[in-house]
Amino acid sequence: MFTPSGPTLRELAVQALSSVEHGYDLLAPTFDRTPFRTPDRVLDPVVRALRALGPFRSGLDVCCGTGAGVGVLRQVCEERVTGVDFSAGMLAHARAVLPEPGTPEGPSVHWVRADARALPFAPVFDLAVSFGAFGHFLPRELPALFTQVHRSLRPGGRFVFPLPAPARVGSRQYWTLWGFDAVMRVRNLVWKPEFVMYYRTFRLVEVQDELTRAGFTVELLPLEELGRLTDGSPRCRLVVATKGG
Repeated sequence: MFTPSGPTLRELAVQALSSVEHGYDLLAPTFDRTPFRTPDRVLDPVVRALRALGPFRSGLDVCCGTGAGVGVLRQVCEERVTGVDFSAGMLAHARAVLPEPGTPEGPSVHWVRADARALPFAPVFDLAVSFGAFGHFLPRELPALFTQVHRSLRPGGRFVFPLPAPARVGSRQYWTLWGFDAVMRVRNLVWKPEFVMYYRTFRLVEVQDELTRAGFTVELLPLEELGRLTDGSPRCRLVVATKGG
């Protein structure tokens, strides 16, 4: 799962015993060489789906990390792209990889350090995306998160993110994720500061309900390039939440 140039076991242990913010500060230099970065095989189908939904002038990557989502937005937005994250280390790495000034061929890129639960933006974005970050929010925090994204979008703006199908009950992946979440819950009971990262708390039904309460109209699009399960359901859906005009 990890390359030789990725983080060592000791580095991962130190990260796991830190706060979320400090842990990602530590992991930032090697984050893109871990399985935690959203892979291109997911990002590329999202780009193609967004092109069909556009055009977009300005885009926001919520919890941008090292900038994978910003790379997506640069391909579909015409004027301006902003990445927001609360980890200074992740933002520093993102700035080094994707400099801020725009080019004649693409939008300008900007980086903002802020908590996604208190976004410092007026409603200026046509599109918001997020990749791989929702496990860092407890279910009770989703209303605030979705409300903040809603406030940052123009009327008619869209909040879009991929959501994989849950692991089949009893499968190896199911027990792996269940075990990881159980270990994290025990860790957070006995060690402070907490490191919030859970894989099984972001469920489609609850997510749709909370997005609707925040003022979005929700549509689900299958990402067909990622295939279907044996029961015919998509392996991954694109959640498209639209702010009313």
